[in-house]
Amino acid sequence: MRAAFLFYAAVIVFGSIPGARAEIGEFASGLTLHLAAYSFIALLLFCGAQGCAWRKACKAFLIIAAMGAVDECVQSLFSYRGASVLDWFIDINAGLFTTAFLWSIWPKEEVGEKSTSLS
Repeated sequence: MRAAFLFYAAVIVFGSIPGARAEIGEFASGLTLHLAAYSFIALLLFCGAQGCAWRKACKAFLIIAAMGAVDECVQSLFSYRGASVLDWFIDINAGLFTTAFLWSIWPKEEVGEKSTSLS
């Protein structure tokens, strides 16, 4: 899970650099960037969480929702950036679809088995 938080911190830091968002915008749209970043973070969170697949999915999704909200709040602090509820909605959906997919393919545990994480 540390990798997820480190990647998230990098997203926040690099997204706060003046002009960085405009430069990367030449290669990918904001929608693509949000979907890719938050899907990757959801993957890292899911794989690093303890518990059954359902618990992993819930933890990852709730953390993604909070991370997206914090990201938008941070953006609102800079005059050259702006917060957007639509961006947060995209972040939440990236987390939802990624965790739902991972939950659906993750091996289900038999009653009494202990879960292992990949981290």
